[in-house]
Amino acid sequence: MTESKPTQLSFWFKLAFGAGEFGPSSIGMMRSLFYVIYLTDTVGLDPQLASLGAMIGLIWDSINDPLVGMFSDRVQTRWGRRRPFLLFFSIPFGITSVLLWTAPNWESEIALTVYVTVAFMLVDTFGTLLSVPYLSLIPDLTRDYDERTSLAGFKTAFQLIGSLSVVIATPMLVDAAIEAGFPSSRGVIQTATVLGVLSALMFLVVFFSVRERHTIPITEEMSIPKMLKLAWRNIPFRFVAGIFLLNWTILDMVAVVFPFYLLYWIAEGDMLVKAHLFGVDLALESAFFGALMLVTMISVPFWMWLSKRRNKQHAYTAGMLVLASVLLAIFFVQPGQIDLLLVLGALAGFGVASAYVLPDAMFPDIIEWDELRARQRQEGIYYGARAFLRKLATALVIFFVLQLLGLSGYQNPPIDSTFYQQPESALLTIRILISVVGGGLLLLSALIAWFNPLTREKNARIQSLLERRKNKSGAE
Repeated sequence: MTESKPTQLSFWFKLAFGAGEFGPSSIGMMRSLFYVIYLTDTVGLDPQLASLGAMIGLIWDSINDPLVGMFSDRVQTRWGRRRPFLLFFSIPFGITSVLLWTAPNWESEIALTVYVTVAFMLVDTFGTLLSVPYLSLIPDLTRDYDERTSLAGFKTAFQLIGSLSVVIATPMLVDAAIEAGFPSSRGVIQTATVLGVLSALMFLVVFFSVRERHTIPITEEMSIPKMLKLAWRNIPFRFVAGIFLLNWTILDMVAVVFPFYLLYWIAEGDMLVKAHLFGVDLALESAFFGALMLVTMISVPFWMWLSKRRNKQHAYTAGMLVLASVLLAIFFVQPGQIDLLLVLGALAGFGVASAYVLPDAMFPDIIEWDELRARQRQEGIYYGARAFLRKLATALVIFFVLQLLGLSGYQNPPIDSTFYQQPESALLTIRILISVVGGGLLLLSALIAWFNPLTREKNARIQSLLERRKNKSGAE
């Protein structure tokens, strides 16, 4: 019996699927970049107290991902295993995403911490009920090595569109609110509302556009320790999970710290400093992150081309070397050197593009390795385990960062002030976290990627063996 051809997906199919990434990426980017500084500078929480609320929320985030992954592996409906989640939880996710930015004007820091923690847990729960099943669709949509990279590229395109929208619009709306005499929170809430509506609509587009293949649901009972043990037996999972873990926890850490770096080091505490980009005066954060994300979007096709020319591991390694070099160079930028910083931001975007597209493109390949060994597809378990490890690490990293800020002497500015300077000890801590810590860990991620054993050739061999098993089973 001849082997069937790998599933080739149409442009419109990939476009519709990629649209689902807009919501998690835009809302996630807004949270990654601006939530911590929102808690300290707008809500007025002490950094060390804010770290407790963030850690509790992120630990819950790490726990609910594998639970949803295991549950979605076992669901059986006429719509499939994953798609029902997209239908039922898209609107609740859009609504609760606004709650994250609506902290009341309470004097008690303890009460405020409880509120923001509960709000975080709510939006994260609904986000997980969408994102884990959504990502778990990828290995089922195509088994072709390069088609998966292409599908990841479309997903990355919407990821970057959402991120670019956030990094440009949020600081500009905040500045506009302040200049009009309103609290800075007004601009943040406006952004969150628009993103909540769009993210719900995009997930509904995916539900009505994508079809799952018929797969027998898993009935075996599963726990988080058992899930992690099962995933750990898959040797390529260890490499890819390590890459993914370092990749995103480092980017999360840098994203959390960078608004502090821009405001208190480059702008020397002046919240309304502007940057001139493409003939337009923009908020400093909008200009820097806009330049970074714009170059990231333009650079994605290059990294997809290089991964086809070489392989995903080598392309990712090259991207991390570029990004690590830029982060190390950023340590030496001095206050007021905005033009130099924008150039480095653009160079960073070139490396960030590989960080966005390639780890996601590597991950589906480990599913077939597991299928060959276990004789069943367990996408939800692996995506759940990946999310559990990443978010647990992110919780610890953000807790560590905020604790360090508090210990370094960071001071909460007066609420809605437009100018405030931090002590030298806090500024040095911020620069070291971005450059020395971030750049060094990215080099470790590049090293792990270089030795990842699941190459293009091995993946092709696994696909061939699975196809032979399928044909043999069909002939019996």
